[in-house]
Amino acid sequence: MTDPTLRRLLAITLFSLLAACGGGGDSKSGSTQKPDVSLVPPATTAPGGPDAPGTSTPGDTIAPPPLTKPPAGQAAVTFTRQEASRFLGRATFGPNMAAIDALAASDSDAWFRAQFSKPQTLHRKYIDAKYPVAGTAATKAVPNDFYESFWQQAVRGDDQLRQRVAFALSEIFVVSTQNEAVWPQTRGVASYYDMLGQYAFGNFRTLLRGVATHPMMGLYLSHLRNQKESATRTPDENFAREVMQLFTIGLYQLNADGSLKLSGGKPIDTYTRDDVSGLAKVFTGWSWAGPDQAANRFYGSVADPDRDWQPMQNYAAFHSTSEKRFLGVSAAGAAGGEAELALALDTLFNHPNVGPFFGRQLIQRLVTSNPSPAYVGRVAAAFANNGSGVRGDMQAVIRAVLLDPEAVAPAGSTLRTGKLREPLVRLGNWMRAFNAKDAALQYRIYYLNDPLSGLGQNPMNAPSVFNYFRPSYVPPNSALAAVGLVAPEMQITSEPSVTGYLNFMQDAIRGGVAENSAVQADYSAELALADQPAALLDRVNLLLMSGNMSSRLRGKILSAVTSIAIPAVSGGNAAQVTTAKTYRVHLAIFLAMASPEYLVQK
Repeated sequence: MTDPTLRRLLAITLFSLLAACGGGGDSKSGSTQKPDVSLVPPATTAPGGPDAPGTSTPGDTIAPPPLTKPPAGQAAVTFTRQEASRFLGRATFGPNMAAIDALAASDSDAWFRAQFSKPQTLHRKYIDAKYPVAGTAATKAVPNDFYESFWQQAVRGDDQLRQRVAFALSEIFVVSTQNEAVWPQTRGVASYYDMLGQYAFGNFRTLLRGVATHPMMGLYLSHLRNQKESATRTPDENFAREVMQLFTIGLYQLNADGSLKLSGGKPIDTYTRDDVSGLAKVFTGWSWAGPDQAANRFYGSVADPDRDWQPMQNYAAFHSTSEKRFLGVSAAGAAGGEAELALALDTLFNHPNVGPFFGRQLIQRLVTSNPSPAYVGRVAAAFANNGSGVRGDMQAVIRAVLLDPEAVAPAGSTLRTGKLREPLVRLGNWMRAFNAKDAALQYRIYYLNDPLSGLGQNPMNAPSVFNYFRPSYVPPNSALAAVGLVAPEMQITSEPSVTGYLNFMQDAIRGGVAENSAVQADYSAELALADQPAALLDRVNLLLMSGNMSSRLRGKILSAVTSIAIPAVSGGNAAQVTTAKTYRVHLAIFLAMASPEYLVQK
């Protein structure tokens, strides 16, 4: 096949993809002997205290939190190979054949136990090792250094559930290097992402404190160096507003299933202007960590070497001592900034909105853009009580999201089913499915943000605190809009981004990705099936589409693949035979990944 031929096929696929985007947007096989997938590799150190995120001084890895038991009576789920691929497509950065076979020979309980028990590798430690001279990481590291570590772990990490959930959390509790104050703090950004991963399997209350006291969130939402009120100054209200609106309770009061509570036919606000100003006073006096509370440390002119990742501390001299009322409580009985913060976070954590509000967003990031009220209600119930009387157990919430009856039910065909795969996840899918590796183990995948030349997305680089896309985004003038459904990822989907994705993946599949195309896929298993196009397509279908490729799409791809003739083997044409087989493999993968059936995760 020549490049012009491939480009003609690309053009045909582009037209069909744009047409699809206009209407939407957002018996067991395998061994009977179950492998032991619950082995836990040793960790080098243990994490810090439950209410002091980031205060430990770990080595390269950090021990996982204790396992929590699934609710009594919750049966483990078993999977066919197709079902295993579908589950892994949501719970990880993508399946590969080994992971599919292992899960199909085991069950969900063993898989969750293994994943929850994996130690965490720290992105901050990667950056420190890259700049080993004391203090240089804080001044010399750039966002590209974090991208290297991100892709190393997202693609090669054994703790795939943590990798995927941490990425989802980073799109809910957003910190972005597009912020001028955050951009130079690469080591701090890496540690913020580490914090999300560390508490992804703990308790939401601890995660919330980690978010609220991390210096990168302090810089991003401007409550680092926030000062008490004076005759000419009021406390900064940015974080106080967003911790309610985006991170915990949302704008309107919710029923347990996430539906709106109404009064006189109108939604009921969760908070008022006075709640924002009262909570803003709680977030005064917080600034860089260090051994003292001197003013020059508060302002930042005297710097502790680890202040970019240690939790912020409260400076009494800068903390408001006036009355603080918010969400129906008073902080009058709390003694100082730490106690007031604990009261504020407890108040938010115990608000009835948190379970359905956070649960719905996690469902949207992992499973479907439009979960039913019953689905949201079941996840919110797991948040409220993990079966042992514990509120906010993230392990219980994650299990509930991924194992809900609606999540594991056979893929449907209605507009409510599934979600658009975001571009970074598609790239991760391809790298994991086809064992793409960097021989130097660097994964220098940097320039993805441009939608025309890249993917329109980079980790930790969203354009605003609302992420790359809002949970409630509705594509205008679409079939989804007509029936009242949302498609968040469609907010970054347009003609340029569709064209950019197709061009990017064509080049990646054929030539690799990263600087100097150093990340190369291993197509040896696919090449072995190139002269059996039906079997080749079955393999691609299982890896990328959970075996759910429609007969119509299968027929079109099969016809395109078989149109590439493989010459009969003769004494001197080995190179031509290999080239023809390679073209078949590349085309099968590309057309699958270009299809709307792949782009919409069912």
